[in-house]
Amino acid sequence: MSRVAHSVAMTEAVDATARAHLLRRDGHEDLCFAFWYPSRGETRLTALIELLILPNPGERNVHGNASFEAAFLERALAEAASTGSGLALLHSHPLGCGWQGMSPDDVAAEQGTAGAVLGATGLPFVGLTLAGDNAWSARFWERTAPRTYTDAWCGSVRVVGNRLAMHYNSRLAPPPRPTKTQLRTVSAWGEETQADLARLRVGIAGSGSVGGFIAESLVRTGFEDVTLIEFDRIEEHNLDRLNYATGADVGRLKVEALARHLQPRATANHCRIDRIAAPVYEEEAFRKALDCDVLFSCVDRPWGRHVLNFIAYAHLIPVIDGGIRVSRNRLGKLAAADWRAHTATVGRPCLQCLGQYDPGLVQTEREGNLDDPRYVQGLPDDHPLKSRQNVFAFSMACASQQMLQMLALAIAPLDLPNPGAQLYHFVGGFMEQPVFGECTAECLFPTFIARGDSSGVVVTGERLGPRDNLSQPVQKEV
Repeated sequence: MSRVAHSVAMTEAVDATARAHLLRRDGHEDLCFAFWYPSRGETRLTALIELLILPNPGERNVHGNASFEAAFLERALAEAASTGSGLALLHSHPLGCGWQGMSPDDVAAEQGTAGAVLGATGLPFVGLTLAGDNAWSARFWERTAPRTYTDAWCGSVRVVGNRLAMHYNSRLAPPPRPTKTQLRTVSAWGEETQADLARLRVGIAGSGSVGGFIAESLVRTGFEDVTLIEFDRIEEHNLDRLNYATGADVGRLKVEALARHLQPRATANHCRIDRIAAPVYEEEAFRKALDCDVLFSCVDRPWGRHVLNFIAYAHLIPVIDGGIRVSRNRLGKLAAADWRAHTATVGRPCLQCLGQYDPGLVQTEREGNLDDPRYVQGLPDDHPLKSRQNVFAFSMACASQQMLQMLALAIAPLDLPNPGAQLYHFVGGFMEQPVFGECTAECLFPTFIARGDSSGVVVTGERLGPRDNLSQPVQKEV
């Protein structure tokens, strides 16, 4: 068995089309092929199902079970090879529930096809099974010896869109039992929902004031796998907003101080906290982010947001973003304090369309200019990059709003997963009407959906400015 973990992801649209085809009214099994593109994290390879290849008349047989003709496989292989994608076989077990195993016929069909697929596409053959209760299961067929292919089972399948639906392999990702410290949490939504939440792999880009609150909220809620991505260090002027730091932590990496703070506060029996001391736009942290099922954006620089925005669509990992803006009037009094929260995912507007970053400043940051005091001083006084005011209470409120966005996405209470993009005004005490909809017609990000590493777009790189200057942090706190 491979040491690399595997998973599969698809959009709600692909999931709906597959269900409509595979779950027949007559109760028979059915099948189809699909294109997939790789999303390679540090420890996990995900097959992003991009497009289904439905059978033409005469290309498959439905007889209780289902089988494909050689002509269907040949057509699917030719189309996959021409697009540079991998090939997947999807079939249904309409009488099954939950994660499905494989019959001897299933194994023979997939294992016997794996060599031809690898030869034609250069990528492993992927098999998926859809149960009658809409649950997916999946595996990769890996070449382990000449003419020998072995199944490498996925730990999960995620369906991404207006909501995030997770399907877990309980053998590789067993549902955790609630602990006594989670009694009140579990009573809000039940053990099944708690088990699904706890198994989500969650990443937080940015360990400032908002990121710290979100991280503590996650581990207290019972999440078992949290990744912290941030290379900045703690400074004295951070201490009025960091819930996890004291004066003794000044000079330490934020991810190290935060991880030490979180571990004793985790309510899960086993809580893994990964620490990545690098910004999300560098390759190491970027690949670690691709190991996650959902990401929190707690940075307010354009390059980091640009990378996370790309991940949300190209790699099908929803991104929960937020931000705080505080301003004073000419007398130096508080005039406005606003915070927002929203989710960037397929079917919702991206961070660029929501105005969360200026794409023109991404290259400016890559060149190190945003860490050049002369450049920053030349910006208008009201420019967001010069606005650094914040208050502990504002960070708490923003973090709470982002957590609620994530919970709505994953739990979908009363089938309401989308609260919209929210903006709260402290001065005046009101929430604006939420923003719904999709990206603008001119936006490029929807064209990258499910293309992963094959998108042809490179968003990572090395920043050209000073790297470890404590007075000029690369990722400014939210």
